[in-house]
Amino acid sequence: MEKILFTKMHGIGNDFVIIDNRKEQLELIHRYACAIANRHTGIGCDQLIIIENPRDNQADAFMRIFNANGSEAEACGNAARCVASILMTESGNDQAIIETLAGLLDSNIAEEGLISVDMGQVKMDWRDIPLSEAIDTLHLGIGSGPLQDPVGVNIGNPHAVFFVEDADAIDLPQHCSILERNKLFPKHANISVATIKNTNEIRLRVWERGVGETLACGSGACATLVSANRRSLSGQDALVHLNGGTLHIEWLADNHVIMTGPVATSFSGFINPAVLN
Repeated sequence: MEKILFTKMHGIGNDFVIIDNRKEQLELIHRYACAIANRHTGIGCDQLIIIENPRDNQADAFMRIFNANGSEAEACGNAARCVASILMTESGNDQAIIETLAGLLDSNIAEEGLISVDMGQVKMDWRDIPLSEAIDTLHLGIGSGPLQDPVGVNIGNPHAVFFVEDADAIDLPQHCSILERNKLFPKHANISVATIKNTNEIRLRVWERGVGETLACGSGACATLVSANRRSLSGQDALVHLNGGTLHIEWLADNHVIMTGPVATSFSGFINPAVLN
């Protein structure tokens, strides 16, 4: 295997190794996600992102997402903004359509150089999250220690959102590693721990399935705003403050969720095939 070109990008700290596979057609590169994501012996990232040729004629590219443990995710909002930035810079357009396992994501350049992505429609039925049994998704009734009775929602990925008085006081590794694999979630779930600051601001920490706590989770921010609104804790438009920065989330009347935030390129380079063995 020859050296592989990559770009390291992040969306408010949620970091990615991005490989453009539209021309090279590298086979089975996703098998090496764990090695590439390793922060000691690889490049280091939360997710490996592979850009492929689209399956849908409406899309500009297909985005595949592999967690640090090698599992494949359906969607990632921060990665979508990064890939959208690549595609729009490449084309010179101010919008792009990204195809994912969760569907087509419309993106565009917003004010002050930020990137907005339409994360699609919210899924709130237990079968669509999915859950292993029929249950009221506004009150899942599960918990661990101080984390109790979350809201269930799917915005590309399955999420369980817990509301607490002080999100920063919660030991996420102790509780979320258990909750992620609760039998209620056949595909596991991202665990969001949120504190409502006011109706327009939310403090959020997210434990991502297959990764652990990340500096930011775009779909988690979307899921949290929707969940807060469903419980009458917030409006339909809020700033969500994560460890790595702030995202603006808006839940529209047509049930779509718009996420807006910055992206940054850290560096580019070549992957030495030796690290993949």
